[in-house]
Amino acid sequence: MKNPRIPIEYNQPGLMLALTPVVLTLLVLAVQLFYFGDFTPHIPLAIGLALTALVGVKLGFRWKQIEEGVFHVIHVSLPSVSVLICVGMIIGVWIASGTVPTLIYYGLTILSPTIFLAAAMLLCSIVSVALGTSWGTVGTVGLALMGIGAGFDIPMYWTAGAVVSGAFFGDKVSPLSDTTNLAPAVTGTDVFSHIKNMMPTTIPAMLIAFAIYLVAGFTLIDDGAASFDRIDAITAALQANFTISAWLLLPAVLVIVLAVKRMPPIPSLFAGALAGAVTAMVAQGVGVHDLLTYANSGYSIETGVAAMDSLLNRGGIQSMMWTISLILIALGFGGALEKTGCLEAIIRAIMTRVRSFKGVQTAAVLTSVSTNLVAGDPYLSIALPGRMYAPTYRGLGYSTLNLSRAIEEGGTLISPLIPWNAGGAFVISALGLGIVEGNVENLLYIPLAFACWMSPVIGLLYAQTGLFSPRASEAERQLWQEQGEAIATDLGAAGPAASEAPAATPRPSS
Repeated sequence: MKNPRIPIEYNQPGLMLALTPVVLTLLVLAVQLFYFGDFTPHIPLAIGLALTALVGVKLGFRWKQIEEGVFHVIHVSLPSVSVLICVGMIIGVWIASGTVPTLIYYGLTILSPTIFLAAAMLLCSIVSVALGTSWGTVGTVGLALMGIGAGFDIPMYWTAGAVVSGAFFGDKVSPLSDTTNLAPAVTGTDVFSHIKNMMPTTIPAMLIAFAIYLVAGFTLIDDGAASFDRIDAITAALQANFTISAWLLLPAVLVIVLAVKRMPPIPSLFAGALAGAVTAMVAQGVGVHDLLTYANSGYSIETGVAAMDSLLNRGGIQSMMWTISLILIALGFGGALEKTGCLEAIIRAIMTRVRSFKGVQTAAVLTSVSTNLVAGDPYLSIALPGRMYAPTYRGLGYSTLNLSRAIEEGGTLISPLIPWNAGGAFVISALGLGIVEGNVENLLYIPLAFACWMSPVIGLLYAQTGLFSPRASEAERQLWQEQGEAIATDLGAAGPAASEAPAATPRPSS
């Protein structure tokens, strides 16, 4: 008999019903992207949100409940949106200050085209580890590297692939990164053990990617083909339009120092924008009104060199609006799927069909990838599988460090490879890859971001062989027993059968 004191307001969705909004949304998205050739996934995702709401109504949800789920996820994503706004300001102001032009100038005069891709990956890795943010690295150092690559006449997608590989590698292993802290938090492990356990996949993936970029540099890029006249024209244009000096790099140094001192990312990035504004006024003679315009609408200049004009005419808060609107819609869709229990129903259906460690580990990686693909949110792709699969690992006697590695790789690293995901949308917008104009060629950065997709592939190979797949230690078993109740409460472990569906785990910034 049903307990009369437990009101049942809605039902759990079955697998077919839970899959309905997901499959239909992907079909609409495929038509939009591949049939019409219109690379703006906003409306298909909005349609997916509406379809999910209809499923929720069928299950007995009231619109107010679905709305709360949508707005809850959007609310906890606002720090990430704030990072985008700060990065937009930084891009416009740092170009005006000469910080980005100086980076491009020194890169063209110091680096060799043949080692550029490998060097770009390493530089982004170092900066991302220091900053703890892949988005901040892509929007600042990554932008400058795109300019250097253009000067060497290297295709944009090759440079973007190296930038993304390095930036998201750093985000994955930096103790300052939000996702690096989120993955162990939802699985009940500590952050430094989590980072250590990722090394068996991270190091081989980075070494392989580094080797590929070196080989590509020596085989695909000819020093002679990288026209010295072109490089001379670009450096001359930079010198003619900007004061070039090493001290103009101080705004970038300031951001790195603040990050190392564990200052929050939003104040650190805003301080970098302010430092860039002061530098622009002192070194470049830029007026206050122009600085306000650059911070809002982006920098604008005509150097006479088309390659430089297309790179330098960018930035500003408004340049991020396409990305921000996509992120908000995608997160709303993910919030509706989670609130109605659709995502949980799909994961539970998978969990009932896997019994071995290799099956669970494979399912955890693929679930994170699928959540990234469907919900468009790297944080949800970490939080949801992390809290759903943790009990299964404990039941099998395997350390949840395996799970935290799986969801970090399927979540953090795959995010920039999906154009309508928050990570992919930002990469495309910040690096000027032209998806809005339908420039499909630049999407080749996705397979060329070798470190991002190789790491989860290596992890899947380990799962099949049992290599680097630790079993639970006695200390970990004791920790599970002590923290089990606290973790369940903190993560909102109650499912759709309770009075509320699971809520998204709050997170800091990207």
